[in-house]
Amino acid sequence: MAELFVIGYDDPDVAEQAFATVQELQRDYVVHLNGLAVVAVDDEGRTHVDTSSRIVGVSAASGALWGAIFGILFLVPGVGLLTGAALGGIVGKLSKSGVDDRFRQQVGDLLRPGTAAVVIMASKVTDDKFTTAMRRHGGTVLKTSLSDEDEQELAEQLAGPQEP
Repeated sequence: MAELFVIGYDDPDVAEQAFATVQELQRDYVVHLNGLAVVAVDDEGRTHVDTSSRIVGVSAASGALWGAIFGILFLVPGVGLLTGAALGGIVGKLSKSGVDDRFRQQVGDLLRPGTAAVVIMASKVTDDKFTTAMRRHGGTVLKTSLSDEDEQELAEQLAGPQEP
């Protein structure tokens, strides 16, 4: 099961510190990352993304899944504006699996001009150690889960039809 965390911070510098802490937790095997990013909104309302190219163990399928979830959370303004059956199917599946409009709205509420969030997708988290390490940064935590089946089905949808 993959866990999706979005931790919002009023200060982008604190978000960067939290991002570094998550990377340390990955090295210490407290968390196994499928994706990690800092999303900052500047004073003009533009979104800026910083991802780590040093995340170990991210497969192409989980990378594609991470990209789809990330895009739907931050870059797609509303499900009603989506076009294309494939993207619509992915959004529908995400809505059933925990990344629904309510969660997206909560993420949107966290990210106002001048704020930032750390976005974490993890297949394993040692909750007590993770919580203890992250507590020093504060922030507002949002969390949802994707079952293994949902994650696999989404990865397959993203990969498209395969030739025999």
